[in-house]
Amino acid sequence: MTTWTIRQLADEYAVTLRTLRHYEDLGLLHPVRAGTVREYHQRDRIRLELILRGKRVGFSLDEIAVIVNMYDEPPGEAGQLEYLIEQCDVRRQHLEAQRRDIDATLDDLAAIEARCREDLVRL
Repeated sequence: MTTWTIRQLADEYAVTLRTLRHYEDLGLLHPVRAGTVREYHQRDRIRLELILRGKRVGFSLDEIAVIVNMYDEPPGEAGQLEYLIEQCDVRRQHLEAQRRDIDATLDDLAAIEARCREDLVRL
């Protein structure tokens, strides 16, 4: 069985040792302790990939914890996937609202700039 040290995982996924320890403290990762050494197994690597992917798309660590921990609890993988689909939809709606807000702000800035340029020409 292949295992990885905390340093190997940190280097491979470009995260800090502190980050991995934090995920462990939150119960997201479960390395085996061999003395003072942490041994991470394939399950931890998969969970770390899911955590990092979840963060990349904007989920909070609390939301990620719910999602990854559902795999081991009823209703299991099917429930996990259904919940994740729902959460993706919620996240998408939030991002689309942000996009509309950004577009409106950009339009406002363009209008302000145009008025300022007109005023500058008049001066």
